[in-house]
Amino acid sequence: MTSLPSVRITYCTQCQWLLRAGWMAQELLSTFGADLREVVLVPGTGGVFTVTCDGHLVWDRKRDGGFPDAAKLKQLVRDVIDPERDLGHADRKGDRP
Repeated sequence: MTSLPSVRITYCTQCQWLLRAGWMAQELLSTFGADLREVVLVPGTGGVFTVTCDGHLVWDRKRDGGFPDAAKLKQLVRDVIDPERDLGHADRKGDRP
């Protein structure tokens, strides 16, 4: 039996990005539901906003230049947990690896 993947969203409390982190968590849970073990919100400081999935850094605000839109984040998480999964309207032609 394989364990389900975990997503970790670290957000800056100084920048007050809790609502953004919560919204991203909600989007991921709405899409992947029971296919995720958990989505964890982790408070941080210094302008941090990162998303990891099973230890893989899928988004870093500083590295990637801002925040992902929900569809892009879903694609990045999908690429880690189930690359063959079709996300329907959240998949844009040419975005799949």
